[in-house]
Amino acid sequence: MQYRQLGDSDLKVSEISLGSWLTVGLGVERDAADACLARAFELGINLIDTANVYGMGAAETVLGEQLKDRPRDSYVLATKLFFPMSPEDKGLSRAQIHKQIDASLKRLQTDHVDLYQCHRYDSETPIEETMEAFAEIIAAGKARYIGFSEWGPAQIQASLDVPNVKKFVSSQPQYSILWRRPEAKVIPICRDNGMSQIVWSPLAQGVLTGKYEPGKPPPADSRAASPEMGGMMDRWRKDEVLQTVVKLKPIAADLGISMAQLALAWVLREQNVASAIIGASRPSQIEDNCAASDMKLSAETLARIDAAVGDLNPAA
Repeated sequence: MQYRQLGDSDLKVSEISLGSWLTVGLGVERDAADACLARAFELGINLIDTANVYGMGAAETVLGEQLKDRPRDSYVLATKLFFPMSPEDKGLSRAQIHKQIDASLKRLQTDHVDLYQCHRYDSETPIEETMEAFAEIIAAGKARYIGFSEWGPAQIQASLDVPNVKKFVSSQPQYSILWRRPEAKVIPICRDNGMSQIVWSPLAQGVLTGKYEPGKPPPADSRAASPEMGGMMDRWRKDEVLQTVVKLKPIAADLGISMAQLALAWVLREQNVASAIIGASRPSQIEDNCAASDMKLSAETLARIDAAVGDLNPAA
């Protein structure tokens, strides 16, 4: 496993990180979740990403139980807030930031997180209030650094314009071979201002593993076939998208690597990406994914990938 600096922080994070959306405390049985986390640590993963809303607290609760006996300085723990935890508890107000960090820390059974992230932008709260509140929880020792997920360039700039507060060190966008939107504006503004990317869905919710085929139902043991985990996959299971993935398979085959490794190596070719978040239901998936760390793709391979993808727009 290789490690990269996370923005202007002093954190070094593994190029592959383990996420908990739809898996820990929800779509994966506890024994399997325990086995996945243990194997992740064995393979050098040190960044664990979660959020208060994952399983409405269930993911943080399970992670707290899993991590409580591990040395606190042996892993980097990241969580998020924004989405509703109740009709009243949502957003990025000062009151919510203080309330939700305390609730997350209790579930996680720790006195601090290394990275506390805005799960989305809150247009109903002044950015000054949000940034000041984050500075307060950092001063209180409850979070070491702060980040955000899925913010646009104007929103990022607004945070930079707030004086006398702590600055974000990370951005968490969706980014993959099939979803390249962050390249145009988000990555450049982050690169220029000491922020790294921790990208989610680098495998396009599993589609880039090549397990789904055009015109065929999903495999019975796949995420797309799961009522708990497959609810947001419609855009990725369009035939146009799956036909594009078919074009990528010979590229991986020629390199002697898996489709997942090709997809992760492609994301990690971007130096502003500090880590790619994976989800897993089996340790073997983590083993395959971690092999992509420090895997280099040639200019010829990158050109073949671009030609295969063409002008695909999964959001269309």
